[in-house]
Amino acid sequence: MTEAVTYHKPGILTRIAYGIGGAAGGIKNNGFDYVLLLFYSQVLGLSAVLVAAALWIALIFDAVSDPVIGYWSDNARTKLGRRHPYMYAAMVPVAIAYFFVWNPPADLAGIGLFGWLLTLTIIVRLMYTLFEVPHHALAAELSQDYDSRTSLMSFRYFFSWMAGLGIQVTLFLVLLQPSEADPSGFSYVPGWHTYGLIGSIAIFTAIALSSFGTHRHIPNLKAPPPQRILTPSRIIGEILETISNPSFRALFIATLFGLLASGISATLNQYINGFFWGFTSDQIGLITFGVFLSAVMALIIAPLAGKRFGKKRAAITIGLLAFTLAPAPVFARLLGLLPANGTNELFYIVLTVTIIDIALIIAYQMLTASMVADIVEQSELDTGRRSEGVFFAGISFIRKLAQGIGVLSASAILASAAIVPGMKPTEASAESISSLGLGYAVTLLTVWMLMILCLTFYRISRADHEQNLRDLAEGNSPAKQEDVFS
Repeated sequence: MTEAVTYHKPGILTRIAYGIGGAAGGIKNNGFDYVLLLFYSQVLGLSAVLVAAALWIALIFDAVSDPVIGYWSDNARTKLGRRHPYMYAAMVPVAIAYFFVWNPPADLAGIGLFGWLLTLTIIVRLMYTLFEVPHHALAAELSQDYDSRTSLMSFRYFFSWMAGLGIQVTLFLVLLQPSEADPSGFSYVPGWHTYGLIGSIAIFTAIALSSFGTHRHIPNLKAPPPQRILTPSRIIGEILETISNPSFRALFIATLFGLLASGISATLNQYINGFFWGFTSDQIGLITFGVFLSAVMALIIAPLAGKRFGKKRAAITIGLLAFTLAPAPVFARLLGLLPANGTNELFYIVLTVTIIDIALIIAYQMLTASMVADIVEQSELDTGRRSEGVFFAGISFIRKLAQGIGVLSASAILASAAIVPGMKPTEASAESISSLGLGYAVTLLTVWMLMILCLTFYRISRADHEQNLRDLAEGNSPAKQEDVFS
């Protein structure tokens, strides 16, 4: 019987230092995905279509930069290694740009406000990519152990959700001040300005702590590929060769569907809470606060499920549970099976379902992120190159395009439901609210099931990963053998 391969397992301090970098993405994603459309459209009065257009155009710029930065970081040769120079470079500009997203000049409106939003979101996304892609790739270098990678990604997603939730809870429970004319508190502009300040400081701090906290590992990280002449055609050829891996294709397409759904869900989340369920800002804040428990639950569920069942099987099982549970309350309401809006019973039902469902969704994300890391060694056997940056950049690339399409799809659902800019929840008709809920639930369920189907084509098990590590240790890479005989 072949013995299992064992590798260095990062200690708790390393896992925390790495994971805390996820807080920056959690804050940025939470703001852009959940409340940016709400702020610019419902509060500042910019057309939802223009907001979606600005976000989508920025995402295109950002998505194109992902493979470039991924390839650069895979091949970088510096005293600070391949990843850290980019991580350090991102700290200041991304924090400053994020602050100004939420603090536009008071006299801007229409096309001027659109231009401000577009410019700042492009800067935020490009600068954050300088950190995100190398930081994600770092997980595959800090450990080659099958279960340790799940642990690293679990900490990253844990901090991402905790930080994003913390900022959002602060927004709804502290910064937004309800009034008689606006019980939701959404129109209190000074609260949004402070939200931007707190978020920018937290993003800077998270990037700094993670970058400096993992700095000591630089001497032990993987070396870049052998130096060679990099022509544009060779760069494109190597990237295409890398991403041709079948398991990567499965995750790539699954991510496309999954994040299309996430873009729709995140963008419409506050509309569902405010319009469909009729929750106040305090209730929304309490639901968001309850998701802190979800993140803690996921930090336990993902590593245990991955170790017990293997990452692919665990991800599919957890995903099926999560993505059928998510739209269930909306369908139940449309069928008249839930208590009326404004009742405590409804609030506690939605709160309980949300906590359980989000825990499963976060655990799913942790597992699939770890699955990307395991493709690295299989690709190295095939190509002779370690391409952590390219793989995670590819996932990041499709994530951003899918979320952009998700925002546009969410805008279409809002338009079909006749939810217009500046409308308050109390002004929406019953027909509009039903249309909003139906479009939300049906679209999410369909797209999520397509995602699970794609995930079934992923091919790397624990045994496959350990065999890949043995082959690399023994020099059995076909690519290397070709180099020897060429």
